[in-house]
Amino acid sequence: MDGWRDLPFFATDYPRIAAELARSDTPVLPPEAQRFAALDMVPPEAARVVILGQDPYPTPGHAHGLAFSVDPGVTPLPRSLSNIFKEMETDLGTRPATGDLRFWARQGVLLLNTALSVPAGQAGGHARLGWSALTRQVLARLSDRPRAFVLWGGHAQGFRDQITAADHLIHASAHPSPLSARRGFFGSRPFSTVNNWLKSRGDTPINWTTPE
Repeated sequence: MDGWRDLPFFATDYPRIAAELARSDTPVLPPEAQRFAALDMVPPEAARVVILGQDPYPTPGHAHGLAFSVDPGVTPLPRSLSNIFKEMETDLGTRPATGDLRFWARQGVLLLNTALSVPAGQAGGHARLGWSALTRQVLARLSDRPRAFVLWGGHAQGFRDQITAADHLIHASAHPSPLSARRGFFGSRPFSTVNNWLKSRGDTPINWTTPE
């Protein structure tokens, strides 16, 4: 986790969280080895876009450490990801062939949840475990230069005040879950909005649709 390990969270909060997870009678998702996969793939200096979700998928076999992403063989897709792809087809005219979004991360898209663990079958079950300290510290670190922040859902938007300084793109909408997607996620065009902002700054747009 180059560039992240010195965050205070890892000394002051994570030992307690890790101990609680180790005592859990319910399987914890994603597997421990994938818990920090999003930060492992995108160090601070590489981050160009941040997509902030809520917590990992609670269905065993779905979560692998990057918000909204699943392994390529997962079918059917989780409903939130299916809605993300529906919006992408509206916005860009196409979508990836699988739900594996790691190719976004390789382009500098940090797919971060505000909690990095969940009890199997219990959505939101670790929302109050203390992960929010990490979210705040990550966003504060990434406020050092202009970046695009995509905040999906009220929970993610609750961290908006951690994005400081000027010239960021902050794109906020409803969450893509089936409960809220029709309340402002559909039609929000996050992918073209981010790319237009990047291009306006002379930066390379994100290839959202086609792994290379």
